[in-house]
Formats: sequence, C-alpha cells, structure tokens
Amino acid sequence: MKLSMPRFDQAPVLVVGDVMLDRYWHGGTSRISPEAPVPVVKVEQIEDRPGGAANVALNIAALGAPASLVGVTGDDEAADSLANSLRGAGVRAVFQRIAHQPTIVKLRVMSRHQQLLRIDFEEPFATDAQALSSQVDALLEGIKVLVLSDYGKGALRNHQVLIQAAKARNIPVLADPKGKDFSIYRGASLITPNLSEFEAIVGGCADEHELVSKGATLMAELDLGALLVTRGEHGMTLLRPDHPAMHLPARAREVFDVTGAGDTVISTLAASIAAGEELPHAVALANLAAGIVVGKLGTAAISAPELRRAIQRSEGSERGVLTIEQLLLAIDDARAHNESIVFTNGCFDILHAGHVTYLEQARAQGDRLIVAVNDDASVSRLKGPGRPINSVDRRMAVLAGLGAVDWVISFPEATPENLLAQVKPDVLVKGGDYSVDQVVGADIVSAYGGKVKVLGLVENSSTTAIVEKIRNNE
Repeated sequence: MKLSMPRFDQAPVLVVGDVMLDRYWHGGTSRISPEAPVPVVKVEQIEDRPGGAANVALNIAALGAPASLVGVTGDDEAADSLANSLRGAGVRAVFQRIAHQPTIVKLRVMSRHQQLLRIDFEEPFATDAQALSSQVDALLEGIKVLVLSDYGKGALRNHQVLIQAAKARNIPVLADPKGKDFSIYRGASLITPNLSEFEAIVGGCADEHELVSKGATLMAELDLGALLVTRGEHGMTLLRPDHPAMHLPARAREVFDVTGAGDTVISTLAASIAAGEELPHAVALANLAAGIVVGKLGTAAISAPELRRAIQRSEGSERGVLTIEQLLLAIDDARAHNESIVFTNGCFDILHAGHVTYLEQARAQGDRLIVAVNDDASVSRLKGPGRPINSVDRRMAVLAGLGAVDWVISFPEATPENLLAQVKPDVLVKGGDYSVDQVVGADIVSAYGGKVKVLGLVENSSTTAIVEKIRNNE
C-alpha cells in the first residue's frame, strides 16, 4: 500500500468528548524521605498539556487540519489553562463550564524521564446533554468528520443524538469507545477500541481468527461501518463488512510511553478521512503516527513534518533515487525540520575519487544533498558517441550508495535549469575553475536569495581521461 501525505488543511474535524488537563511535575530525586521509604522529588518544572478529547483536537490541529472541540470542564484555573493551550494551537474550543466541579486533572510526578506517581482530580460531571447537543449542532456545518472521544467521564450522555445529527449531514462519525456497553455507538462509521476494551464486550479472543469472527458479529449487531482494534505490540486490525481483515504490524521502533497513543490513532484517522483518504490508507497513516507517539514522553501531539518523515521512511524515499514528486515532498519535510538543501549536477558516468571528494565537500555546504544526473540521451549530446558508459539507472544507483548523497534524480535536458526552478535549493554547488556567474542556473538561485558556490576539483581525476585510458589499452 503506497502512502502519501494528505492535504490536512482542507479537512475540518469536530471533536466532542471528555476533556482533561494532563499536568506534569518534573524534578530530580537524590534522596529517600525520612518519613517513609519513598523518593523525594524536588519540583523544578510544571507543565500543562491538553488531555483526553482535548489532546485529540490538539493532534488534529498539529497535523494542519482545522480542529474544533466541544467538551465539559469546571469553571476554574485548569479550564483556563486548557483554553489557553488550545487557543494557542489553533483549536476552536467550546466548553460547557460547570461551577463548583473541578476540571479533570491528571497530575504526574516525573523524575529522570520516569513517571513515579499519578494523582487524579475528578468527579463525574452533571452534563447538560441538550445544551451540549445544541453546541455540537451549531458547529457541524462544513465539518468533514465528527469524533466522539469518550473516556466515560460524563461529557457524552447523548451518543445517539450526536451520531444521528452527523449522519443526517452525511458526516462520518468516529468513536473511541469506553465502558461495557457499545450499543451507545450504534450506527457509527468506525469505532476504535483497544484489545482489552474489545474483549470486555465480545469475550476473550484466542487468535486472530476468533477476533475477526467476533468483530464481524459486533459490527452486524451495532450497524457499524467499520471496526479498528488496536492491539499494542501486535499492531492493529481493521474489520469492514464484506472485506477481508486488514492486519497491520506495530511500527514503533522503541516504546517509551503509551500515554495518548489512542488519541493519536483516532486523530490521525479523523484528519485523514476528512482529507479524503480511503479507510485502509487512513489506518496505515494512523499506525505510523502511533509508532511515533509511543517513542515520546507523556501526552504528545504528532506534527505534520513528523508524519511526513515517517511516510518517507515507510516508502523508502527518505534517501535514494526519487521521482520529482517524491523529491519535492522530501524537500518540504527537510525544510519543516529547518534543514538546508544543497544541489549539484553532472553526468557522473564513471564514478571516481574526484567525484567522491567533491560530493563530500558539496554535502558540507548544508544538511541535505541532491545530485541531479543527466539522462543517457543528454550525456550523449554533451559527451559524444559512445557515452555514457553506464546507463542512468546504474549511475544513479551508485551515487545513491554514497554516504554524502541524500537524494538522486535524473533530468533529460542539457542543463538542470527546469529542475532548479522547482527545487529552489538553498545552495547550488558546482565544481570547476570558473566564476560563480558562469555556473548554469546561478541566476535562478540568486534571484530568490539562494547561494551559489564553486568548489575545486581533485587533480588528475577525470571520467573522460579514464575512458580514453581504457580505450587506448584495448
């Protein structure tokens, strides 16, 4: 399955559910309390992050999608902190503030990147379900996906009203379920229980065959459009009526903290579907995102550049020979990570020591090096009959194997000017003994503020000389 980065900026999503504040106290531990056998933490930093449904909305916004949020809080300092954080991230948040009840706060005491203790401040909310439905209804216009982020804390008391309101507008409904009664999600387009939540409803599953069978039964009973079971280290399983099961392996390289992983999955799913992705592709993207977030500490959002880079790694386009479409995507990602782009070009017919030294020097001019290679017809026009010795595919493969080279692309023209106009590198590099203004494409790069540099060549290293020597010895 080939993945690409969706256009999230045209994908508005509305999240409704249980919002909470994840608060972190960070500090060092150097001694044990004289009062009890527990470590003493000297708090040095206090950090607040949106949690629950607020984290889902934050993740959607971090991907670049327009995100709105409806939830229930207290009328207190924690609610103010949530509102400020969400506003700063570009999330449109509408809170039903209930006086004399605390906003849900989960306080984690951290030391040396380890969680020592979690303290929860919460009481069940006496939500005004009708008022919340009215708030949601007022925000549904123009929305592409509705997410029900249910933590069982009391914000969601009218699931069916919300589901039916969205379906009446042909808006898909995604639900992250909680509890032992999934009938409240009847008619949803997709629900995303983890394996424990799923088995609490359908009973234990001895193997994947039983999981698929019980999942199909659940979908039929609840008229679900699809079911995604997240299975931790075993990945995910997507079930759809009249389709074979789709099993995706876990993508995490190292699991550091699973906090918020479920939020990441449903937020990436929602934004991807809202952007027009088919469900299998959306699930694959969510699986990539989950693999990123479990490598972070605490509740964390996945940014668009992080997801883009994961896609590139998955598609094998993080390095190597690329098409122009892949190259432009890779450049966008590099620039999102504040990496500078260096560009050089040539025939590179027979790679020799001079080429290797030159490419290493070129790479030192920035963070990423693009090598553009003349195709076979272009080399023949420049070098004459009998050239190139090696086909363009072989030349690019050898270049891609060099540690100094990030991306290799071919071009058919005599000069790379058309390619330069699309790539717009930060630095254009050429080897030779001529001035900067004699470099082909220098005017293009200089016009937008890029740099042009001429590097020296290694003496006694020439492809033409090598070819002549071989021919003279035949």
